[in-house]
Amino acid sequence: MVKIRKVILYSGLGLASVAAIAFGGGFWVMHRPMPQLDGTVQLDRLTADVRVQTDAHGMPVINAANRVDAVRALGYVTARDRLFQMELMRRKSAGRLAEIFGGMALDSDIKARTYGFHREAKAILAKLPPAHQQYLQSYADGVNRYMAESGSKLPFEFTVLGYQPGPWTPEDSLLVVLGMCENLTAGEERGERMLSVMEKTLPDAAMRFLTPDTDFYTEQLQKQAESLRPAQAIPVEALATALAHPSSDKTPLAQRVQQSDLMVGSNAWAVSGKKTWDGRAILANDMHLGISVPNTWYRIELNYGAVHAAGLTLPGTPLLIAGSNRHIAWGATNLSGDFLDLVRLEINPANPEQYRVGEQWQRFDEYPETIIVKGSAAKQIVVKQTRWGPVASQPLLDQPVAIHWTALDVDAFNLNLFDLEQGETLEQAVTIVNSSGGPQLNILLADDKGSIAWTVMGKIPKRFGNDGLVSRSWADGRVGWNGYVEPEDLPRVIDPPEGILASANDRRLGKNYPYVIGHQFGNGYRAYRITRQLTQMPRIGEWAMFDLQLDTESEFYVFYQQLALNSLTAEVIARQPDLAEVRDYLLAWNGRADVGSLGFALLVEFRKQLIEAVFTPLLSASRDADKNFSYSWTYIDTPLQALLNEKPPRALPDAAHYRNWDDFILGQLKHGLQQIQAQHPGVALMELNWGEQNKVKQSHPFSKALPILSDLLDMPSEALPGCGFCVRAAGPGFGASERLVVSPGHFEDAILHMPGGQSGQPLSPYYRDQQGYWLKGLSMPLTAGKPEHMLLLQPND
Repeated sequence: MVKIRKVILYSGLGLASVAAIAFGGGFWVMHRPMPQLDGTVQLDRLTADVRVQTDAHGMPVINAANRVDAVRALGYVTARDRLFQMELMRRKSAGRLAEIFGGMALDSDIKARTYGFHREAKAILAKLPPAHQQYLQSYADGVNRYMAESGSKLPFEFTVLGYQPGPWTPEDSLLVVLGMCENLTAGEERGERMLSVMEKTLPDAAMRFLTPDTDFYTEQLQKQAESLRPAQAIPVEALATALAHPSSDKTPLAQRVQQSDLMVGSNAWAVSGKKTWDGRAILANDMHLGISVPNTWYRIELNYGAVHAAGLTLPGTPLLIAGSNRHIAWGATNLSGDFLDLVRLEINPANPEQYRVGEQWQRFDEYPETIIVKGSAAKQIVVKQTRWGPVASQPLLDQPVAIHWTALDVDAFNLNLFDLEQGETLEQAVTIVNSSGGPQLNILLADDKGSIAWTVMGKIPKRFGNDGLVSRSWADGRVGWNGYVEPEDLPRVIDPPEGILASANDRRLGKNYPYVIGHQFGNGYRAYRITRQLTQMPRIGEWAMFDLQLDTESEFYVFYQQLALNSLTAEVIARQPDLAEVRDYLLAWNGRADVGSLGFALLVEFRKQLIEAVFTPLLSASRDADKNFSYSWTYIDTPLQALLNEKPPRALPDAAHYRNWDDFILGQLKHGLQQIQAQHPGVALMELNWGEQNKVKQSHPFSKALPILSDLLDMPSEALPGCGFCVRAAGPGFGASERLVVSPGHFEDAILHMPGGQSGQPLSPYYRDQQGYWLKGLSMPLTAGKPEHMLLLQPND
């Protein structure tokens, strides 16, 4: 589910950890905590025996009498396989990483303490329904039983770092979910800061030109959903003025203009019985995240009462995030909207401890925080709180701002998604999804009757007085939020006539929806490609859905191929014969991002060079106003291609070095060529395929501190198909964190695989055994295979 933001944050370990690893001793440290897969374990508060069968890939099947027992067993087996991962996620959200990593994690901890997730989790827990509180407590009981019985044989990371984890609490599971909220919406604060600076420093016409909410492919899909920020005509005068005043800032171009090709997001689509061989509905979901070791998700199969469900949980929580029971299947993509506002604070000139609310000055609430720092003195901070949220540690345009964010609102958070696991009808599932708080997501659904649906979960603000694009003062009461969109008013589509629903983080709504959901969604290419392919398929089955998840065609780059070829005229090649090979290299591109694709590496680098060279000089004033400013926009190709098509002379970047746009374009092509050749010295151009450029990098954090352990801890670095503008979205360290295809009631045909493996223990046979399936695009079954181990969990009477 799209810029790389990892759900699992491993803060850098540094020299102190290198020493700790060396002290840890090596192989025996890792071997001691091998997980128990067979035998009998006594588990407190079980109501009946629970059998946990494990197959050849380490996938547990939990067989329990009821849901509470199943959740308790889930906590036990997840801790057995992923305890250190769980530990880091709760510490990150609680602002307690510096306790184990030292000063290098201090900034992360300050940010987390400013948010106050550790306080919020307690308040959320108190408001949850008793049944949901019971599930969280049962999960914690299972985790704690595993830690208690393991004693000194906990995962090797604890031995290396020299500490014992504290007990797991229900609040810790909430911290993990809040961490997911942060990861999926991390770009919102940066986006509002960027746009606020642009509003102050650029003419309105220039800002609107640079920040549309649409692109060619989105327009093809959403012809009935008029854009809120449509593409604008080129404001030549405004751009010429900006070019006439260059910045004195010598920051490298790539730091001032950043691309958002690999955004935290996902693909999900569903086809109804109208499109399949036998009337079944089928769901496909591949969630795109930073790929780490171990993987973000944990595979599970559950049997209790009348429920048989399988899918993926987020370690540290008992929630089945994506999967299916016998009646409904569900998958998610990031909604990619705007659920955070930076509220500009008006400070009392006579008393800086007060801010304006209406006609009154109100004192900040203060929360002293002590952050323990390993190897150093504790850090004392004071978090200032306003009625709108905490005061951000970083001002905006030299003014303090408060963070008003759905993730910081206790009333906007719940765990109603729990109930989806037991859903029986599509209508019931839609109601559950619409009532769920937490991360804002697109949810795709399919049922056992052949029907499909799309809707959203999470709270959507009802803004008044502004659209949330830039920071404003809320002091006079004319700007703010008026609660959230009611569940029954959230958008939904059920059983469309064409029998197809697809979501790829793209904009699905516009002026026709009465509430502003966001400003920059994902580029529409993935959704366009998925929809077009599904439309052309006469009858669809699970294998066709899976094959589409692996699709590497990238029509998106055809524009840049033609642009480059048009710059390589016969006259140019006559003057520079070496460029004939470049032309042949570009002509050799097969239109895909396959490992063996020629020409594609240059196209990707060419576009990157164009983006940096075109936009950097236009944003000098913004950079001068804010040294941290950088321009990053998911629809950046809309203004870029407009300029490259029209080539207005007065908007020519770097006119000191280029006579016209054609020379400029050729110059960027040459720069791109130099970049890829510098990255691959000694490789002939006609041998430089995409696999040489795009290699998967999945690292365990300890290997970053001590590379000698890389072979043991990391996944092998191998050529990776796919790109940022492919259905198979992929890049180094980024890609599909899972691929799921399932029809409710047809588990025997369902598919699921993920990178890495089920276990976080490097010497476990389940540490990397699924990697090859993921990398090579080979299917694995959703449900577990033949049991190879059986663990009996018994009540501790």
